[in-house]
Amino acid sequence: MRSPLSDGEWHRLHPLTPLLRGGLFLLVIIGIIVSNLRDRLVYIFLPGLVPDVSAEEVAEWESSGDPIDWIIVNELYVLAIVAVLAVLLILFGVFYMSWRFHQFRITEDVVEVKSGILFRTQRRAPLDRVQGVNLTRPMIARLLGAAKLEVVGAGTDGNVKLEYLSTSNAEEVRADILRLASGRRLAEKGAARDASALPGSRTAAIAGTVSRGITGMIAGDDLATAEPESVVAIPVGRLIASQVISPGTVGLLVGVTAVIVGAVNGIPWLLFGFIPALIGFGAYWVRQIVKSLRYSIAPTPDGVRITFGLLTTITEIVPPGRVHAVEVSQSILWRGFGWWTIRINRLTGRSMADSSTDQFTTVLPVGTAADVERVLRLLLTDVPEDEWPILVRDGVLGGPQDGDFIVTPKRGWWVRPLSWRRNGFRLADDVLLLRRGQIWRKLTILPFARLQSIAIQQGPLDRLARIASINGQTVTGPVMAYLAGVDRDAALGLFEDVARRTVTASSDDRSHRWGAEADAVPASVPWSDSGAGGDEPKAIG
Repeated sequence: MRSPLSDGEWHRLHPLTPLLRGGLFLLVIIGIIVSNLRDRLVYIFLPGLVPDVSAEEVAEWESSGDPIDWIIVNELYVLAIVAVLAVLLILFGVFYMSWRFHQFRITEDVVEVKSGILFRTQRRAPLDRVQGVNLTRPMIARLLGAAKLEVVGAGTDGNVKLEYLSTSNAEEVRADILRLASGRRLAEKGAARDASALPGSRTAAIAGTVSRGITGMIAGDDLATAEPESVVAIPVGRLIASQVISPGTVGLLVGVTAVIVGAVNGIPWLLFGFIPALIGFGAYWVRQIVKSLRYSIAPTPDGVRITFGLLTTITEIVPPGRVHAVEVSQSILWRGFGWWTIRINRLTGRSMADSSTDQFTTVLPVGTAADVERVLRLLLTDVPEDEWPILVRDGVLGGPQDGDFIVTPKRGWWVRPLSWRRNGFRLADDVLLLRRGQIWRKLTILPFARLQSIAIQQGPLDRLARIASINGQTVTGPVMAYLAGVDRDAALGLFEDVARRTVTASSDDRSHRWGAEADAVPASVPWSDSGAGGDEPKAIG
């Protein structure tokens, strides 16, 4: 059954959207003003509670030139209250009109949003180009039972946001968008609209969503029947220890030592300059730990489902074929514990300058080798079963004696003096493996179907040593597909093999419509003009 919000008609967002998008900021401003004017407001409206206000203080108010003092001296209380109410009514009207003009619809081909009162904005996300669907629940929105849905597009700043919907509606809409993007048709008949969404019971609907939101802060937000079991569980102790035992912490300790030494030697101002950096680093620590709490990763019919966050919860689903590169890395500080982290390159619809991009590219904050294999099996579904022992043993845990990788020849040791025995590549059936690093071990996995191109680079010194560098191009992200110190002839052979396999894998790839085998791909429905409204939009409670 399909959600009533995916019927191709225009709908409005949750009635509390104006409050969540701008009203809370207004309430904070009003609270600050009231707090600063507390004594004067009590003197005006409840003078009996402050009998100790002297005539000198009142005279000081009269001569201060402050607008509030001028209102008090001239006893223009009624006029001031009317002016404040007028401003509030205007703001309320702006919020209301903004909500009425902010509409969305979901058709068989596109998710479309239009907004704006004076200046109209319209965004469309073609469903066959959807890179993922993220469900974000900020803390205040969770208390009110609301969530923000974000459809990730293929271009920079190409995401379409539905903020906000009720949590239950957001779950249903996300399922519908993924079902349509996969190539499967929705049921012909829509589900009956819940009575709580009708205008006559909107108050009850809001009260119900608030109650569910408060419960979700404790028990979690997703419906128990819809939340798959995570294949990885990260203990809180491991999360905290991974942040404490990190290169950033080492740098912080070196900085603290330098500041203490400088202060002892007569440069105390260094201490004051270092305090803000210390506070910032501590906040970063806490944010990284809190962000990774309630972490889970699990397979679903529509892709990999990743959930993280304690106060603000983010649930994202990465459909098949949307991972362009995978990197498994390990710091030397983590080696004794056997911990690894996994990051990916994927289209997030954001620019790299966006500080929130990292949370959509780290799919395993910290895990063991067994956790790494479980996550890789979710991300790389096309790798044959017999390849997994080699990939994990030689790629992730491999050392200098592994013979399956073509490593840097002895004549090129000077390019990677510490890791040249481990530095190398391997061609598998569906992926290219690049292994490098000794102090910071990294394994880069490039699926042939997603690889954009590959380049071979050779400088003058490389030509003398008959070596070259390999550079694989993927979408922008934290994973660097670069390997230096490769034998020249081996690099040329790799270039030809990768070019051939990339063409074959791309032509055979059907991941853009991963569910098309279940149902026929729906026929295209012409996009209507932005001014076509259809039926009157309905508010979603």
